[in-house]
Amino acid sequence: MIRLLLADDENLIRTALAALLSLEPDLDVVAQAASADEALAMARLHHPDVAVLDLQMPGATGSTAIGGIGVVQALRTELPTCHCLIVTGHGRPGHLKQALAAGVRGFLPKTVSAQVLADVIRTIHTGGRYVDPELAAEAISAGDNPLTPREAEVLEHAADGAPIEQIARRVSLSPGTVRNYLSSAATKLNTTNRHESVQVARTHGWI
Repeated sequence: MIRLLLADDENLIRTALAALLSLEPDLDVVAQAASADEALAMARLHHPDVAVLDLQMPGATGSTAIGGIGVVQALRTELPTCHCLIVTGHGRPGHLKQALAAGVRGFLPKTVSAQVLADVIRTIHTGGRYVDPELAAEAISAGDNPLTPREAEVLEHAADGAPIEQIARRVSLSPGTVRNYLSSAATKLNTTNRHESVQVARTHGWI
């Protein structure tokens, strides 16, 4: 029996998924979670074989990574026998590369059938890997993230249109340094302003 943890902040999707997977004779949903922090707590308590994680959940405390990827990073250290699978409705090339670097063993869009998901769970439980072919092709064609971690962080904080001084306080930098990072990001992304930079970076999953 493969013991599963399901984590997704959308309750309807998570409970429907649990019901579908529970119909499989060799799958047992032992825990559910609605956030990254809750997913980590449930994993520590139940020691699942496979964690099926949404990409964009409320983040894990102490992690700068996007929600699901932050959980993967933590579990890789704390519960190395638990294999992680990302299932997302927001797959981007940058997200896939971040997930693979974190140690995820599977990456799927939410458009797959329950049967495909069940088969992928079995694959990664036995030590295999599976990445959706279309997402893999997009990641290859998109190339590597040109932004440094600091540039990406500043750009993320600029996404809501906050003034430079406010961004500077958020990231503990001087306003001049923030401007330099935003200018550098715009040059690398071939954009004319920070709003375009945010749009391009988000399209590729770099922030």
